[in-house]
Amino acid sequence: MLLERNLIEYCSPTLASIKTANLFSHPFSSEMDLESQLSRLNDQLGEKGISLLLLCRRGNKALIYVYRKAHLQADLSRPEVGKFLQAYGYEHMEVDAALKRLKERLNQEGEFPHEIGVFLGYPLGDVVGFIQNGGKNCKCTGCWKVYSDECEAVKLFARYKKCRTMYVHLWQNGRTIRQLTVGSSGK
Repeated sequence: MLLERNLIEYCSPTLASIKTANLFSHPFSSEMDLESQLSRLNDQLGEKGISLLLLCRRGNKALIYVYRKAHLQADLSRPEVGKFLQAYGYEHMEVDAALKRLKERLNQEGEFPHEIGVFLGYPLGDVVGFIQNGGKNCKCTGCWKVYSDECEAVKLFARYKKCRTMYVHLWQNGRTIRQLTVGSSGK
């Protein structure tokens, strides 16, 4: 139930198909139970275009990535995104290959791979701005730090917040994760 609550709380814009992906840290007590829950949710939501991926584990916390493969592929196919990611060792822009490289980067010691913003559907200008400014000097902060189009970002933040509020309410009133997940024509 905690995993489902976290999906609603942190991933409702992705479930609603208005965002490419979301990410959250999830506590777990048993790796077998975690893998079982992820498998069950992937079975339930896969037909609607949603995938859940365990990116890494640190102690008893798992970093879970929830994404729409078709949206992510569209994001990765943009030439400027491919060029940007190549600087971080991403050789292929197919979803599976890029996610494999992201997992490698997350599991390396050292600096956090801030290019992850691209995988979350953040505007490339904001991802680049964050990296170049070391997270400082942003125009505003919401779901991410904004360095480019502040007006558009503020609208998106409000849309994501409204979505989250609606999803939490509906889920608390008996709707299932499956019912709340918008279907997708591409998987």
